[in-house]
Amino acid sequence: MRIIAGAATPSAMRILRDPQYTRPQDRGASAAIGNFDGVHRGHCHVIDLARRPSLPLGVVTFEPHPREYFAPDAPPFRLMNAGARAHRLEKLGVEILAELPFDARLASLSAEAFARDILAQGLGLSHVVVGADFCFGQGRSGTAQMLRDFGARFGFDVTIADLLTAEAGAVSSTAIRAALSAGQPREAAEMLGHWHRIEGPVLHGDKRGRLLGYPTANMALEGLHVPKLGVYAVLVDVLEGPHQGTYRGVANLGIRPMFARDTPNLETFLFDFAGDLYGCALSVGLVAYLRGEMHFDGLDALIVQMDQDRLAARAALDLT
Repeated sequence: MRIIAGAATPSAMRILRDPQYTRPQDRGASAAIGNFDGVHRGHCHVIDLARRPSLPLGVVTFEPHPREYFAPDAPPFRLMNAGARAHRLEKLGVEILAELPFDARLASLSAEAFARDILAQGLGLSHVVVGADFCFGQGRSGTAQMLRDFGARFGFDVTIADLLTAEAGAVSSTAIRAALSAGQPREAAEMLGHWHRIEGPVLHGDKRGRLLGYPTANMALEGLHVPKLGVYAVLVDVLEGPHQGTYRGVANLGIRPMFARDTPNLETFLFDFAGDLYGCALSVGLVAYLRGEMHFDGLDALIVQMDQDRLAARAALDLT
């Protein structure tokens, strides 16, 4: 993806972080607006309604998430970081991602000023799609119907999307977080439309796994909602480098009580893999919850359990 007014890498999707840098050929786009945390089925529905054969497809979102801006000390809640969100949106065919910095200036804009200065004059949008519960402007004073009225004044059409529901109720990031907290990744995936994924670079760990015969790729969970701690069957995409591709594996998401680690992270063992992944970007999809974290009396007992986890993960993935 190519970032305008910032570092650039070649790709189909362009990331715009300042409306004043909107290219002439990108003006007139049709765009979905929202936070798109998780890019779940409800979000995909809004994006699909924004597709127009003759217009660039855009998404307007915010970074950081407004909730992070107003409550920076609250527990992490995001389902995906900005990079993972961009990666997912690009897969959906989004051509322009306006990732607006949510700061004091943006937070202080009235609903009318946001519609006029950002959407109409800045981004030059011709069509906007929002969910029925969309709020915007200072103090969340603007509603979806108000946006439709502003659009009529400032020159863009507005489509208001009905909220999507599933068997368990409304599809929402809140419901997805609840499913993940309960150790139900399949239920979360039904709402997401894809496996819940944790993306990021592989970090150097204590390298204890390789001594046990299970070398793992270690990833941080900083800023993200932490699913139920325990062991998962996973599908792993190596996003770059000589080992780029898709692998199956087993992962421990937690604090490793045996080794007195108090910060949760994700440690993934890839089946049938040999190589160095340090620094590479991974996308780890949680497929099945196998067990909770356990304390072991010694390394031998831990290795026995890891062998069992590997077999259980293979069996779970065979059913996928």
